[in-house]
Amino acid sequence: MITPGRNIAIKVPIHQWEDTVAFYRDRAGLKVTRELEASTAFEFGGITLWIDRVPHQSQSDVWIELFTDDPDAALVDLGSPKRDELEPLTEVTGHWTSDPSGTVILLRKPRAE
Repeated sequence: MITPGRNIAIKVPIHQWEDTVAFYRDRAGLKVTRELEASTAFEFGGITLWIDRVPHQSQSDVWIELFTDDPDAALVDLGSPKRDELEPLTEVTGHWTSDPSGTVILLRKPRAE
């Protein structure tokens, strides 16, 4: 079974990052929940919206997260390509993949809470 995750990331070119963060913080009024060197997280209903600064990006991309107890089997069921080269996976068990239109998906096990 696959269920929605808790994170959505907008990967933003470095030259648009500050303005994009300011848009969500100052204009949209979203609450900042975490600030890292290259990422700012906002409260977005029941999920976290991450604005990530990515130096090698030429345009913005939206990346989403899906949960499953068996990422390997879910990857086969979806018929999606394994794209683990996109970004290192640390502290999670899963795979990067994408849908037919190219939207990047983190297909991973939920953390035990």
